[in-house]
Amino acid sequence: MISIFAILPILMMLALLAMMCVKRIPEGQVYTLRRLGKPARALTPGMHVVLPLIERVAHKISISGYTLAVDERIDDRGEDPRTLRGRVWWQVLDPERADAVIDRADDMIRHRLRDAVQDGDAFRNQDLRARNLQIKQTLNGSLRERGVLVTRVELDLAA
Repeated sequence: MISIFAILPILMMLALLAMMCVKRIPEGQVYTLRRLGKPARALTPGMHVVLPLIERVAHKISISGYTLAVDERIDDRGEDPRTLRGRVWWQVLDPERADAVIDRADDMIRHRLRDAVQDGDAFRNQDLRARNLQIKQTLNGSLRERGVLVTRVELDLAA
């Protein structure tokens, strides 16, 4: 006859394995999974069953939005350097496409923002609101393919 002391550890391991199979994704977030190191799927809010030891959470992506604070010097084609200050609000629209860039999304937005401001001769003399709208449209044109959308831009160029 098998003793209770032999069955108890097996039952505990089975219970632990069952708990590892269930993932609860909170509202406003999407988790991306990797299966054996390769992208597998995205988990939307709710309860999901995953394969422990085979699938792992790669990224926890908030779909409610992010804020990027900007405060950097811009060298504008040999003119006096100016300071770009303000904020850029952005969010993830397509978590599966954004999964590849989510770790470096802030740097990617900063780089494209710097390019948009330096190449922005056409909106140099526009009022602040029109210039921010033009920058937002320029950023969205290059970021939409990555699953990212800039929702608002509030920037000011100061000498």
